[in-house]
Amino acid sequence: MSEHSWETTDEPAGETLVLEPTILMTNDLLMTDPPSPVEASQWAQPQADEEIDDEDVYEDVDSALGRDNVSSTASLSASIMEYRTIHGRRYHSARGGTDYWGPNDEIQANSMDLTHHTLTLLFDDKIFLAPIGDDPKKVLDVGCGTDFADVYPHSEVIGTDISPTQPCWIPVNLRFEMDDCNAVPWTFAPSSFDLVHMRYLFGAIRDWDAVYGEALRLCRPGAGWVEAVEPSIHIRSDDGSVSVGDGSALAAWGPLFEEGARKYIAANSGGGGGSGGNGRVQGEAGNSRPMNVVEDGLLARTMRRAGFVDIVQRTFKCPLAPFSSDPRLKEIGTYARSAMEEGMEGFALYLFTKGLGWSKEQVTVYLSRMRRELRDRRKSPYLLVQVVYGRRPETSETIE
Repeated sequence: MSEHSWETTDEPAGETLVLEPTILMTNDLLMTDPPSPVEASQWAQPQADEEIDDEDVYEDVDSALGRDNVSSTASLSASIMEYRTIHGRRYHSARGGTDYWGPNDEIQANSMDLTHHTLTLLFDDKIFLAPIGDDPKKVLDVGCGTDFADVYPHSEVIGTDISPTQPCWIPVNLRFEMDDCNAVPWTFAPSSFDLVHMRYLFGAIRDWDAVYGEALRLCRPGAGWVEAVEPSIHIRSDDGSVSVGDGSALAAWGPLFEEGARKYIAANSGGGGGSGGNGRVQGEAGNSRPMNVVEDGLLARTMRRAGFVDIVQRTFKCPLAPFSSDPRLKEIGTYARSAMEEGMEGFALYLFTKGLGWSKEQVTVYLSRMRRELRDRRKSPYLLVQVVYGRRPETSETIE
């Protein structure tokens, strides 16, 4: 199979799903059963490092990587700067019922910039895939994951996030609003957006049905689209160098995340949702904030249930190291590994300490092993990234 064929064939998620003929690979890589939880005790002590020859370790070329400027705005009041510091990392305020496991400091911002560039390369230099046309008038970017305002200078772009982490220098067609997308109803004008874009919200959404319901309400009838981009948390390989239960830190990443999230939710689920102020509801009580949105097929299923039509689901393999002989995939792998190395402490620290009960030292030991394996030339790790988009039908159209 050609190395260029790094997009999987997705099975229909329902009668409204449209598959594109250029998708090449089979869907055998999608796990139907999640791996068994990894015991935390495995990482309680420093692991005996496998001896790796120098020629099997990637050279450190990441310093040559550039940075893309991501446009956003920070027109926010000082009252929302009530950050928390946990194990030396900065996290958003927990006020108003908002509780998110990812940090909002400069380290994590750098990781997200690298992730943005990685995904742009993965999608053939596109920042989204939905067919919205060449002249969108209004775009809502939930989570501020892209630079729509730069690409479409004549569009009105609104970016939302739970923390004011965006730069001060912004295009004139962009404004930023601090908002939690779990709080419904959303406060924007209905039937007014050409695109509602959401990215990397895994583990953050209490009720995907409610979120997609609001996105449907905001899209223009007949012409407005919603697009969601989410990664799998499970790292895998095609050549067996990373496989379920092989004892590696890479294979343990997804199961540890699932177990940490499950235990954290179980310990902090008292009351679940509730009001976020102004009568807005903060999600469903007891909802689990799912991590496995790719393996569970959650995106297309809930999008269809909300009422969207012409739903397309595309799944890509994103290499996490520059192991490919194909120059494009090698570049993607270089950026993806840099994003992972920069951001994985922030990803793991909150859930592993508060969910799994690890010490910061245990997390450090585990992440040290992760970095070592990411730079092992004998390993070919990747994760799946799924893009799902759908259109709001005209009022007269029948929604199946």
